[in-house]
Amino acid sequence: MAQKGVQLDHETFSCSICLDLLKDPVTIPCGHSYCMNCIKTHWDLEDEKKIPSCPQCRQTFTPRPVLLKSTMLAVLVEELKKTGLQAAPADHCYAGPEDVACDVCTGRKLKALKFCLVCLASYCEKHLQPHYDAAPLKKHKLVEPSKKLQENICSRHDEVMKMFCRTDQQSICYLCSVDEHKGQDTVSAAAERTERQRELEVSRQNIQKRIQDREKDVKVLQQEVEAINGSADKAVEDSEKIFTELIRLMEKRRSDVKRQLRSQQDTEVSRVKELQEKLEQEITELKRKDAELKQLSLTEDHNQFLHNYPSLSALSESTDSSSINIRPLRYFEDVTAAVSEVRDKLQDVLRETWTNVSLTVTEVDVLLSEPQPEPKTRADFLKYSREITLDPNTANRLMLLSKGNRKATFTWQQQSYSDLPERFTEHCQALSRESLTGRCYWEVKWRGRGVYVAVAYKNISRAGDESGFGKNDKSWAVDGCLNDFWYNNVQTPVSGPQSSRIGVYLDHSAGILSFYSISETMTLFHRVQATFTQPLYAGLWFYIETTAEFCKVK
Repeated sequence: MAQKGVQLDHETFSCSICLDLLKDPVTIPCGHSYCMNCIKTHWDLEDEKKIPSCPQCRQTFTPRPVLLKSTMLAVLVEELKKTGLQAAPADHCYAGPEDVACDVCTGRKLKALKFCLVCLASYCEKHLQPHYDAAPLKKHKLVEPSKKLQENICSRHDEVMKMFCRTDQQSICYLCSVDEHKGQDTVSAAAERTERQRELEVSRQNIQKRIQDREKDVKVLQQEVEAINGSADKAVEDSEKIFTELIRLMEKRRSDVKRQLRSQQDTEVSRVKELQEKLEQEITELKRKDAELKQLSLTEDHNQFLHNYPSLSALSESTDSSSINIRPLRYFEDVTAAVSEVRDKLQDVLRETWTNVSLTVTEVDVLLSEPQPEPKTRADFLKYSREITLDPNTANRLMLLSKGNRKATFTWQQQSYSDLPERFTEHCQALSRESLTGRCYWEVKWRGRGVYVAVAYKNISRAGDESGFGKNDKSWAVDGCLNDFWYNNVQTPVSGPQSSRIGVYLDHSAGILSFYSISETMTLFHRVQATFTQPLYAGLWFYIETTAEFCKVK
């Protein structure tokens, strides 16, 4: 209780302008007291034409009062200072703009400590004391003061809303429950709070579980980031090594060709020069012999001529000059042609395989996304159309290619194709040059008695019965004549009208492969749902006389 007395005294002897204990206190005619400097400054700052007034009660004074120090107040303030009761600053107790003020205080209000739900009033520490001392008031419900507590008061009955109407989902007072909310589902606010509290706890548990799940997901994603970075870094490093090896190999081949050329150049030049020297020696000898014979022909003595002629007329064996022209001179032009052929083949390989490398990079897709809906109309399918050509290096020798390798024909006359490891040897079939990823659509038109329209991985076997499309787990095929679907050597009958034109739709990332019968309308033959682990290639397989062509569609 002593502290409460201190606060009261502190408030009584404080200046309402500076909010501190009075300094040189003066009392103006209305009875309010201020620090002498505070009230002087206040009046000095007012408009000169304005009549001086009291900052608290607004009473005006004409003329301006003469200020004299109040001796008694000064003594009392000095006494308060000596006792040290001013230790608790007054502004700590006064209500600020953000505080709830005491409803009982007059003048400058103190902060409220509690709000009484029965009295519907806020109390500072001094005015709250009766609720602790008086027996009837002790039963009142005290809560923390809040500016929003007025929202808990019924505007119609001025009562605390202690009830809740579940029908209208709103808080009401007791009088409301027996008046306009009579007959509705009403409960006490405490009961509704208990129910909602249970729901809140369930919601919190769900939220906490989702937080845990999301934290696990974040951890997984972080691991994925690390895995992606690690894999990409290793792929870059490995690719750099591979390309460095290729460059080193090309440099070695370049050096070998240059060395062999220079060596052969030296050999051939040496041979030519050796022959040249022999011929030059022979020319010198012949010139000497010609001079001797000329001299002999000028001899006038017949006996001397006949005596020397046998020894001079005999010629040494001549160098065989026919070896110079035994073949046309080609020098090293053929070497340039051979190197150019190597360059062209390398360019073809890079051109054919680089698309696959690029697509393999873009196929890396860590996050699974919702599959896009399959097109509905042929016009929708054509948005994803691809031009397909067959790879002649894969074509069986009974397959004749034409129209820029878009068309294939079964023939009993074997073609003179070179032996290559990628060529099909068991069945009359071929794969496309183009690899297929993403969303693709193409059409095949055919005539004859036996064709499979297929897709396959490039590493499908090239020999043996299992190399046939649909006879293994690396290819999927539809028999255009018998309306059968084949995969992993399992035959599945398919529905749909027979047609000489088949459409194929592939959504590689979604794992969707669909075959359609194309006539005036599109009719689904068969749909496959799978996980494609590599780029796919279009394929054709003839098992009897047939012609098929990849259509140019737009």
